[in-house]
Amino acid sequence: MPSFDVVSKVDMQEIDNAVNQARKEIEQRYDFKGTKNEIELAKDALNILAAGDQKLDAVLEILRGKLARRNLSPKCLDYGKRETASHDQVRMKISIVQGISKEKGKEVVQAIKDSKLKVQAQIMEDQVRVTGKKIDDLQEVIQLLKGKDFDIELQFVNMRD
Repeated sequence: MPSFDVVSKVDMQEIDNAVNQARKEIEQRYDFKGTKNEIELAKDALNILAAGDQKLDAVLEILRGKLARRNLSPKCLDYGKRETASHDQVRMKISIVQGISKEKGKEVVQAIKDSKLKVQAQIMEDQVRVTGKKIDDLQEVIQLLKGKDFDIELQFVNMRD
């Protein structure tokens, strides 16, 4: 029976490359000279420390640009709150979204059921598996999901016949 998986995965090597490029640009830009601005890549999060709100906005803009240039969706980042740090600095933690949460998985499954296509969708850990008798139905599901906005980046993998 034909099937495919709906996943939300981020290439961490590309994230690392984008962070390194953003760091280099911050070090070289004139408006950042003499201030402490850092981007640190943890296991599944980015920690940003900036010398004020305006500098934080500029650092985020640089980071978004570098991610976009590497074809990484801005939906893969979950921005935390701005926190004040010592010496008038501002800190922010940005989580990197990996996998489909249970709530988002339920939204995806419900959208597939509402389409009335003859396919079955089930949540399997951090992905959704869609099975059907015809590949054409599965391709219609892919087009349907691409057309909807679930606030996460979706990829379609493991297409089996």
